[in-house]
Amino acid sequence: MIRWAVHKLGVEEWLISAVMVMYNDARTAVRTACGNTEIFEVGVGMHQGSELNPLLFATVTEAISKHLRVVYPGNCYMWMIWL
Repeated sequence: MIRWAVHKLGVEEWLISAVMVMYNDARTAVRTACGNTEIFEVGVGMHQGSELNPLLFATVTEAISKHLRVVYPGNCYMWMIWL
């Protein structure tokens, strides 16, 4: 979704690749009261605490909004309100 959104807004491919490389092969562990879990791969979502999160969220939201205005001209805002 991130790649689609930034591409839709005209961001150059080299910059898209630079951002996406941060999400390739992402792995994490969960800290619990009993200790940390084993490391596992993260296939979806965004890195918690990343400074890019607000920007990426706004970018994806803007791309979806623009897409809906093209697909549903005139009815986009009513459709979004009723969700």
